[in-house]
Amino acid sequence: MINHDDALKAVESSLDRPSAARIYDYFIGGNTHYAIDRAFAEKVRARLPLMGDYCLTSRQFLGRAVRQCVQEGIGQFVDVGSGLPTAGNVHEVADEARPELDTQVLYIDNEPIALAHSTLLLADTADPERHHAIAADFLQPDDLWERVKASDIIDVREPVALVINAVMHFVKDEQNPDELLAFYRERLAPGSLLVISQMTNENPVNEDERQALIDLLEYYETTTNPGFLRTMAEFERFFGGWPMLAPGLVYAPAWHPDEHTVFAGSPSESRVIGGVARKP
Repeated sequence: MINHDDALKAVESSLDRPSAARIYDYFIGGNTHYAIDRAFAEKVRARLPLMGDYCLTSRQFLGRAVRQCVQEGIGQFVDVGSGLPTAGNVHEVADEARPELDTQVLYIDNEPIALAHSTLLLADTADPERHHAIAADFLQPDDLWERVKASDIIDVREPVALVINAVMHFVKDEQNPDELLAFYRERLAPGSLLVISQMTNENPVNEDERQALIDLLEYYETTTNPGFLRTMAEFERFFGGWPMLAPGLVYAPAWHPDEHTVFAGSPSESRVIGGVARKP
């Protein structure tokens, strides 16, 4: 964890490019974003008017998945690519689902700006005995997992919920996502749960939407995190053949929807797919 002064310096030095984490925060109604992020977000919204709803879909899926993990008996969460603390943080959802307040949450992000904001914001809502934020890179699995083991709040010998929510669309195929996911799956204890979601380019409703999704990737090339979309079939391999919790790999709004779920009546319009699998 970086200290408060270093966190402020990291925030101040990050304003030359839009931050994917702050853009997402803006789209889901958070408060941690700047003019450069808002301008980029509105450019995206002009091309994809429902982009804010797509981001909200990802966040809502995260909350429902965390609640389900708690119901499945999981008390440890490792949130990789956690981004900014904002509405519906994993530790808040887990504590709400488990009033005993005994769940442990480790937030991990490689963006200095995300870690900086975590340092500044988690202090308001987190229990320092159970909730930590650390710097590590999903693309450097050995180092990341060593930091998880050294965190003092996660016991990797016991089942863990590994959360990789709204991250894989920032990992291109040339970055070897299959090897990365295989590494993490291998190190999880039996009974662990793997939570993954990403944006999809499957079945665009028309040619304009197909082109808009291509344009979206071009836009994100100018941010801190260029993007990469996948179909359902291209995405499913990341679960490694593990048994999926019902209802399987689906459009995110179809995964245990509740009264707040956007696109509940038309899940395929959400542009977000996700699922939860259990390690045998």
